[in-house]
Amino acid sequence: MFIQTEPTPNPATLKFLPGRQVMPAGTADFTSPEAAEPSPLAARLFGVSGVTGVFLGADFVTITKAEGEDWQILKPMILGAIMEHYTSGAPVMTGATTAGPGGAEDGGEDDDEIVVQIKELIDTRVRPVVARDGGDIVFRGFRDGVVYLHMQGSCSGCPSSTMTLKNGIENMLRHFVPEVRLVEAVN
Repeated sequence: MFIQTEPTPNPATLKFLPGRQVMPAGTADFTSPEAAEPSPLAARLFGVSGVTGVFLGADFVTITKAEGEDWQILKPMILGAIMEHYTSGAPVMTGATTAGPGGAEDGGEDDDEIVVQIKELIDTRVRPVVARDGGDIVFRGFRDGVVYLHMQGSCSGCPSSTMTLKNGIENMLRHFVPEVRLVEAVN
């Protein structure tokens, strides 16, 4: 098994591509070993000392390391853990994903025409670009002209995430949906 790695804009994260499907639908974001319980893969990765976050995408795994840890030391252990998981035949997930199909959650608000348009733009224009960098963006709501988005994977804590939100996503949404005034990140 050959696992490729790619840098991300976030120096604390690295993207691992195992050359096979990771998540059949949706995404899963784990920020602690306890939260990783539904995923044998994420649990195994949290077993590597220095791993503080695991994000599972369609065909990639993004790992976040603790401050002060060195990728030169962590990377071989992470590659080994991913390889061990796939050769074991264990499933990636034994429970539900943290985000539904397509990764969008909206707190149950009714999807009016504006929200449908915002979600479609995020799904078709934003999420594919963000996934290339090892992350995801989840729609959390739209109220009083403000779009609330949750950044995951390499996007969470990334030094350039504010620029991505303001200069990229906000400008694009304001162009296509005049009702959008601002885009805010939420946890």
